[in-house]
Amino acid sequence: MFDLKDRVFVLTGVTGALGGALAQSLARVKVKLILLGRSENLLKKLKSKLEKQTTVVYHVVDVMNQSELIQTRTKILDEFGRIDSLINAVGGNLPGAVIPDDKSIFDMAETDFDEVVDLNLKGTLLPSIVFGKVMAEQGKGSIVNYSSMSVDRVITRVVGYSAAKAAMENFTRWMAVEMALKFGDGIRVNAIAPGFFIGKQNRDLLLNKDGSLTERGEKIIRNTPMGRFGEAEELSGAIHFLCSDSAAFVTGIVLAVDGGFSAYTGV
Repeated sequence: MFDLKDRVFVLTGVTGALGGALAQSLARVKVKLILLGRSENLLKKLKSKLEKQTTVVYHVVDVMNQSELIQTRTKILDEFGRIDSLINAVGGNLPGAVIPDDKSIFDMAETDFDEVVDLNLKGTLLPSIVFGKVMAEQGKGSIVNYSSMSVDRVITRVVGYSAAKAAMENFTRWMAVEMALKFGDGIRVNAIAPGFFIGKQNRDLLLNKDGSLTERGEKIIRNTPMGRFGEAEELSGAIHFLCSDSAAFVTGIVLAVDGGFSAYTGV
């Protein structure tokens, strides 16, 4: 019921720490991987790591450009004939959409806010529409999006990212209902909500140069019952489950992978 061997997966956001770890875990179980991203250099490096374990191809594409995605969809179908799962791991932040302690919401840069919303919302919405259409025609498929702890709880500073992920999480539920009602029970749309993992974008916020915790890092660990940050590989099992036949009756959910952060009140 958990077997994913030879299924065709399209992955966005794979050049980040979390997306890259997921790609490696899927390669180990012999999923056929299609990697999408804007940096050919990074895609090539990841492909070279994975291709000894499974079939891997990549396409240089902007996930916020629908025409590019449609062209890529044609190439994928010409080569593989189907798409079994789509993982939308793309996301990120910009300085102008972050409110540091010495500033307030009134200092936010509107252009950065718009870009962050586009990346985290539209960057999930457009691939879901383009590749979800294939699943609608097949009558089967699974989409998994990446949400955030900042949706249900206020995480200070990250105003743009929080707003975008909240909208994306709502879209996840909406798309799940749309696909099931109009295209059958074989298509499922879910999301995971990672807790706190160390990546390129947040390393300096959470860790000092010597590896000790920053003040923000300490606050997070105090509010995580397991008392540590997550390891990138620890997201993989949740995604394997959501894409497998074991989750055949699971759609429209957001699965927290957070060491208990979302359950804890701090008391």
